[in-house]
Amino acid sequence: MANETLIARLEQSLRQSRAARTRLSARLAELESEAEIIRVELVEMDTLAGQTEAAIFRLLSNVMSGPATPVGTTSVGELQIELERRLAAAELSRPQPALQRHTVPPIKNNIEAINDRFFDRTIPQAATMILREAGEPLHVNDIYNRLMEGGFSFTGHNPTISIAVSLNRNSRFRKVAPGTFDLVIKDAAKAS
Repeated sequence: MANETLIARLEQSLRQSRAARTRLSARLAELESEAEIIRVELVEMDTLAGQTEAAIFRLLSNVMSGPATPVGTTSVGELQIELERRLAAAELSRPQPALQRHTVPPIKNNIEAINDRFFDRTIPQAATMILREAGEPLHVNDIYNRLMEGGFSFTGHNPTISIAVSLNRNSRFRKVAPGTFDLVIKDAAKAS
């Protein structure tokens, strides 16, 4: 009898240890995915910084050696005035793109499932359905809200990161803005 009790306790302890390991493994995978997303964003920021540095260098080179710089303009103050004048002229002559401000939609709290259409689906399967129905790119927060309304069950602590990683890794989706995804091919009929 004592051996049976001991075996039962050891089996319970083993189940708990395995469950804890599974949770830790899932958390590690989420953290690694989040780190990869941050690495990609850092590369994008480095690229933008490099482009900005190159533009500054070109502008300064034009000011220092440009034909419109009068001979004898050597003081820093005069160079600064000339640079500001050229920057203003360049800004006025450049076509202005439509102002596109990227707004992040909120994550809804306490979402109740309206139905269970996503209960047995993977993130890419459900996201495909959601994006087809929307007919436009959606932010991961919108996708999360719609998944929850459709009865999707997340196992991790950071569901929006799980969505972003799943869609980033799947060739059916393309990232069109920070945290915003669209289908590569919306319908087979549109592809031909």
